[in-house]
Amino acid sequence: MTASTQSNKKLITYLVLGCLGMFGFGFALVPLYDIMCDTLGINGKTATTAQTYDQQVIDKSRTVRIEFMAHIQPGMQWDFGPTTNVLEVHPGELIKTAFVAKNNASSRMIAQAIPSISPGLGAKYFHKTECFCFQQQPVDGQSPADFPLVFFVDPQLPKDIHTLTLSYTLYDITEKTLGEALTGPQVQGVTP
Repeated sequence: MTASTQSNKKLITYLVLGCLGMFGFGFALVPLYDIMCDTLGINGKTATTAQTYDQQVIDKSRTVRIEFMAHIQPGMQWDFGPTTNVLEVHPGELIKTAFVAKNNASSRMIAQAIPSISPGLGAKYFHKTECFCFQQQPVDGQSPADFPLVFFVDPQLPKDIHTLTLSYTLYDITEKTLGEALTGPQVQGVTP
């Protein structure tokens, strides 16, 4: 074997190992990102399960502004929004509000809401005891729906955070849900 052939084989081996390494890193990125976001409290991810409300000490000396925003997936034939755009709350106080939606399509659709909080650090202190985002929302065609939201802000919220913005994006998961119902349970993947 010539030196050139050995050099080419060595280069090919390095390139193949590099490709395999990048492929593995790509798979590891999502879980690493989730762990990093949870640890650092960034990205505004909120809990995906209901929190319990133990009678909190309500901090009446402090008020936090909660702003609500709503978005829908492009092309989705729904109206969707909060019943109120802004609430002034005391940390520790249990708050009940709602979002309203209307399916303007002619057929039944299933939607899933994905929440986020800004600033991202605030997500650790915003606790939902009841939320429409915890389950899928089937709504008949040309029908309205009320989506309840019950939450409290942890009194441990850092003093320099005066405003939290809760944003929901509503996705149409009708085809995905019906496809799973017809083919059986699928491996859980990334939420839309």
